[in-house]
Amino acid sequence: MLQACLNGGRDRGFHAATPLTPRELAADARAVVEAGAQQLHIHSRDAAGQESLHPDDTASALEAIRASVPGIAVGVSTGWWIAPRGRARQQHIRNWRVLPDYVSINLIEEDAAEVIDLVLEKGIGVEAGLWSASDAKKFVAIPKAHNCLRVLVEINEKEVSAGAEVARQIMEILDRAEIKLPRLLHGFEGTMWPFYRETLRLGLDARIGLEDGKLLPSGAEAENNAALIRAARALTA
Repeated sequence: MLQACLNGGRDRGFHAATPLTPRELAADARAVVEAGAQQLHIHSRDAAGQESLHPDDTASALEAIRASVPGIAVGVSTGWWIAPRGRARQQHIRNWRVLPDYVSINLIEEDAAEVIDLVLEKGIGVEAGLWSASDAKKFVAIPKAHNCLRVLVEINEKEVSAGAEVARQIMEILDRAEIKLPRLLHGFEGTMWPFYRETLRLGLDARIGLEDGKLLPSGAEAENNAALIRAARALTA
């Protein structure tokens, strides 16, 4: 499965084609799906372009995207840093009336287990984001770990070799705990393409998009998210 991560916490200063508004997200969603993306991951925004988990903001983004690409699964970040920040954001999630297909939850965050319980009770899938072996140990100890949708092995190390060791440690912990969930591996910036190639080698799910980096495998700047997805698909040919 190839997921397109459309915006993350990026802004126009990072790349002029970063989609922020519901209309932009909808247009970008159509473009990346046509380019070969099979699922979408977004960070919803408020009217000022700031990341937001407010029910109105998530609803506007989700409804626009689903009208543009019906039937495509859409996920939303629940990052601790997103307004209103910390545990306060749980109330926004609790009040969601338009539900994403899944959410990403970072196990490094102190309320990760609480948010997992909250969204599972609402019938939303969970991508469990693991940044380290410590995160993996925390995840496998959660009673509802096996009820999640997938595991995200998220490599933040700048060096590929260091990131590969972290990924190995995480996978080993998941294997020992007999976590059979699908695994999505991705890098960030300079490691985005090396770890994408690793997903092809290992047969794992992958994600590509401006949230993780703006450069093509050639090193040139991509025109937009669709160009990144086309480049990813070209590597599978």
